[in-house]
Amino acid sequence: MITEKQVEDTIYQLYKKATIHLPEDVKISLEDALKVETDELPRLNIEAILKNIELAEEKSIPMCQDTGLPIIFVKLGSVKVEKDNLYEVIYQGIAKGVKKATKEVPLRPNIVDPITRENTGNNTGINIPQVDIELVDEDYIEFTILPKGFGSENNNALKMALPGEGIEGIKEFVIETVLKAGGKPCPPMIVGVGVGETSDLALKTGKKALLGKLGERNSDTTLANLEKELLTEINNLGIGPMGLGGKTTALDVKVKKVSTHTAGLPIGVCIQCWAHRHVTTRIKG
Repeated sequence: MITEKQVEDTIYQLYKKATIHLPEDVKISLEDALKVETDELPRLNIEAILKNIELAEEKSIPMCQDTGLPIIFVKLGSVKVEKDNLYEVIYQGIAKGVKKATKEVPLRPNIVDPITRENTGNNTGINIPQVDIELVDEDYIEFTILPKGFGSENNNALKMALPGEGIEGIKEFVIETVLKAGGKPCPPMIVGVGVGETSDLALKTGKKALLGKLGERNSDTTLANLEKELLTEINNLGIGPMGLGGKTTALDVKVKKVSTHTAGLPIGVCIQCWAHRHVTTRIKG
């Protein structure tokens, strides 16, 4: 039986791990980028990033001062929960875990009222943590935490394209979005592209696309080719590490599609900085 305290402790540990330890595939991608760069300035920038990652792990402190807005993806299977109250056990457990992480890791308090700008002081607020629940036919509950910094989040973009724009329209919009972002999202970036659904969900699909392993191509051949083409074109832009020039503007591009209305082609581009922090775990129910 899953308890509120179990969820709280799980989220606390996930947030702590996510902010201090970068996933291995991201570190490998950064190391590969260093091998590609030949000029001194982009090499210095990537070396500084790698040293930053090393020091964060050595000292057990967050790798970036922006410890993000807490986004939690939940895959909810057939599990028994304490009190038979999903809100109390899952949402309240998540919120308590975020508050504990804010105090003990510690995390920078980032969450404010959008109008008054008053800070809550504990990284929770109205509809924050942001919790996305997907029902699955399994016997576990899966938590994925994606702390999203706003240097990258501020450069996301949505286009409600016409169906006739097709693949070329998707490519054009992604490149346009990356060009506009420039060095603001602290490249090398990871670009998540969500295609389909509705305006609000296209960007969420783009965020989910970011969770795929870097370097692995989509199982859909068309999307795999699109990912490769976009990655090449983005890296040919010359924006480079930290926007100061170089061969590596993006470590990878991940594309995820979902069904949509016959009259639309929603495209959500979700940009992530080099500090691509995310961790997943499962609890059997």
